[in-house]
Amino acid sequence: MKVRGARFELQGSRRWLRGCCLEPRSSNLEPEAGLTLVELIICVTIVSILACAALPVARFQVKRQRERELRRDLWEMRDAIDKYKDAADRGGIQIKLDSMGYPPDLQTMVDGVNVKDKKVRFLREIPTDPMTKSTDWGLRSNQDDADSDSWGSQNVFDVYSKSDGTALDGTKYNTW
Repeated sequence: MKVRGARFELQGSRRWLRGCCLEPRSSNLEPEAGLTLVELIICVTIVSILACAALPVARFQVKRQRERELRRDLWEMRDAIDKYKDAADRGGIQIKLDSMGYPPDLQTMVDGVNVKDKKVRFLREIPTDPMTKSTDWGLRSNQDDADSDSWGSQNVFDVYSKSDGTALDGTKYNTW
């Protein structure tokens, strides 16, 4: 290595230059490791934009999952009502004359009824409505009007959600 003024001329290998104590500190041969403040700000901005774009997708997935749970819970309760009605029609359950073979309420299907000297439960528990987060479901009686939203307390012909929310397909939850 020869020194001419403030500049260095490189002779030999870079290994020799790295080991030499005369190596310049601001050499253009090797960039310094690390991020500058501008690079860090750019990275944080890009990550935040991606996170903001993913948030609506996550909300959409949560809503879709709650709708699946609502459909499953409604199907489960309606299936239990149908099984209760079938057992009553076959004469296995003693029923009131005005009930037409439908259960008096949802709790009766959870508590169970005697069918030929055996206690039969049609539901393990009353499911929680995923939209309202309560076990208070809308009930329809066979004697009620088809579009009625009040229950006449005679029997349970159908169940529906009491939520006024709108589903992803544009329908109301309480019409399912």
